[in-house]
Amino acid sequence: MILDTNGLSALAEGEPALESLLRKATQIAIPVIVLGEYRYGIAHSRDRKHYEEWLTAYLSRFRILDVDEETTMSYRDVRTELKKAGTPIPSNDVWIAALCRQHRLPLLSRDRHFDAVPGVRRLAW
Repeated sequence: MILDTNGLSALAEGEPALESLLRKATQIAIPVIVLGEYRYGIAHSRDRKHYEEWLTAYLSRFRILDVDEETTMSYRDVRTELKKAGTPIPSNDVWIAALCRQHRLPLLSRDRHFDAVPGVRRLAW
């Protein structure tokens, strides 16, 4: 499974509703885009030290997904499909959706706009 930024945040907060979903996952991946968004959030948090320590302790447990040439083709397709359907989503989320399709993994997210992306299965809690 791939974690969206709100999924990563919920994990860091120890959200109990995630336990059953995470137990079923064969791997947990974080897109580099999500990692950047999360680190930005940490930088502006009142509890910065706590979240930096959590990230340092847990980061090695996740597979970090980089954007590569194949991702750019998936991005092109996702963005084109959403534009034709009249259902655009935020640019960073197009990249995240492209990585989900590329790696054929579901996305743990509360953002319902991912439901408009064909080929992306959103897991909610």
